[in-house]
This record gives sequence, structure tokens and C-alpha cells, in this order.
Amino acid sequence: MRIEEEIKLDYSDVLFRPKRSTLKSRKEVDLKRKYQFKYSRLLWEGIPIIAANMDGVGEIDIAKKLSTFKLMTALTKQQQISDIVKINKNKLMHSLVALSCGTSKESYSRLNKLLSKFPKFQFICIDVANGYSENFSKFVYEVRKKHPRKTIIAGNVVTADMTQELVLSGADIVKVGIGPGSVCTTRIQTGVGYPQLSAVLECADAAHGLGAHIIADGGCTCPGDVAKGFGAGADFVMLGGMLAGHKEGGGSIIKNNGKSYIEFYGSSSEEANEKHYGGLADYRSSEGKKVKILYRNSLDKTVKEILGGIRSSCTYVGAPTLKQLSKCTTFVRVNNQYNDTFGKI
Repeated sequence: MRIEEEIKLDYSDVLFRPKRSTLKSRKEVDLKRKYQFKYSRLLWEGIPIIAANMDGVGEIDIAKKLSTFKLMTALTKQQQISDIVKINKNKLMHSLVALSCGTSKESYSRLNKLLSKFPKFQFICIDVANGYSENFSKFVYEVRKKHPRKTIIAGNVVTADMTQELVLSGADIVKVGIGPGSVCTTRIQTGVGYPQLSAVLECADAAHGLGAHIIADGGCTCPGDVAKGFGAGADFVMLGGMLAGHKEGGGSIIKNNGKSYIEFYGSSSEEANEKHYGGLADYRSSEGKKVKILYRNSLDKTVKEILGGIRSSCTYVGAPTLKQLSKCTTFVRVNNQYNDTFGKI
């Protein structure tokens, strides 16, 4: 047993330090990024925010809406062929949608069938809760061999060594985050995790040294947190709870005391396992929870608030583009992020 004494930080532990800026207005800030990925060599351009592959978030109508802003969506692992047909004719979607799979034979077989039917989709998201198993690295390697020209996202991990392992196994983009999500209970159930800001800082450094990229997955509660993810060196930021509860995500609306709610739950929750796998296996426990969140109608307002917040972050630190945000970032450690006298936002 050993203890690491170095302090690790979450998004709530820091704020951007403002700096002089030549920018006259937020509208001058360019949020688009251009990337070329290590193995697929795909040249990609867009705003690097991704809707998580969770029920109510990684859905077809979410993808349609986000594509109008040049944002990405990782579809849920259970998306039906009949639904994917709806977006296949839109060429823009091929570079703004990731097809997701797990490591089971059934999930991998399903992915291969999808790619055989829809070969123009460019992204594969290999998604597991624990990316530290040797089997996972081998699986990434096998997917790379079978699909050499696809851009592979793999995760989740939170340390530099495993980020490098996944990149060397064939991942173009490593997904970073264990336990920070709003409906994730992994840290409570297992005692495992890593503060998200520090995870992003360390994993970004490891991936960039090998010519690869990372996604900061989870832990964002507000637009400022999304900006902090980019400031810490993330190439993409993945959002779940911040994009949940909108009409584009589907789901049954629940009425209570004159207000409308939608259920939202973690991908490792009892609810998700019951819906997709017939229940929790005897050898495992739930690592997610179900909550009721206010129904928020269309995504438009939410997306504009997120993008507006990031633009404002850039103006405060003097970054004319999102690419330059991390170069202009100095974080200051704090004990309190904002004044919540009148309640949390």
C-alpha cells in the first residue's frame, strides 16, 4: 500500500486567472478546432463538444440538433439500424457521429454490422467503465486491425500510463474520467476515481506526447467547467447531464406539482441494466443512479449558453481561439467557486 501525497484537483477547485486581452467582443472568439488523428489520419473540423453515449443524450434527434452547431454525438450502444438510417444520408453526420460498442462479442458483432451497412461513419467509440483491464487494450488493438481507417475513441481511464497504453494499442482519442458524472456512483460504490481536472491535465500531456488526443468525459456542471476542461488541455469535452432533459433526448415526461420532469440515469445503473441487459448480473452491483430532472424543451438555448460561456472564458484570458485557450490558461486554486447565497444555479 502507498499514498500519493500530491494534491489532485477537480473543476470546482480552480478558477481561471483573468489576463489582459486585445479582444473587443466575445463574437471574435473562434471555437472551431481542426484535428488530424494519429491512426485514421482523418482531417476533422468542428466545435469539439460531444454528447455522451447515454440514454436520453446519445440519441438521433440530439445528434441532428447538435450537428447544426458542428458539435458531435456518441450514439448509445443500442441504437437501432432503422434510426441510424435517418441520419446516414446527411454527409455531415458521418464526421459528427460516433457509433458505440462495448467489448462483448455481441456488441462488437453489432458494431461490425453497422459499419458494414453504414461504412461512411468515421468514428468508433469503444466504451467501458473500467479501461484498465489487459483485455480492453487487446480489444482496442483488434478493432484497430479490422478498421484501420476509422477514428477510434477508447476509454475510460484517468492516468497517463493507461492513456499511453490505449494510444499504443490503436486509439486515436482516449476518453478520460472515472466517477465524475452527475449520475455515476462509482466513487461511492467502489472507492475508485481521480479528480477530473488533474486527470485531464495528466492524460492530455501523455496523449499529446504520442500525437493522440483526449476527451474530458464527465464532471461538468456549468459552462465554466467545460471551459476549464479545454483550458486543462482536453481536445474534446463530453457532456451527459448538461445535455439531458431536453425534448430531443426523448423519454417519458413526468408531471408533478405543475412541473415537467424526465428521468435520467447512469449507464451502469440498475435502470440501464434492466432496460438493455435484462437486469444486473449476480456478480455485480449498480454504479449509477436514477434522477428526475426538469424538462428543458429544446437544446438550442442550452447549447448557446455553453458556447457563450466558453467564448467569454476565452475573452477573459485573452485567447482569440479555442486552440489557444490552454496556452493562455493560468488556474488559481480556490475554496469556493461562486456565491450561492440564493441557492445553486
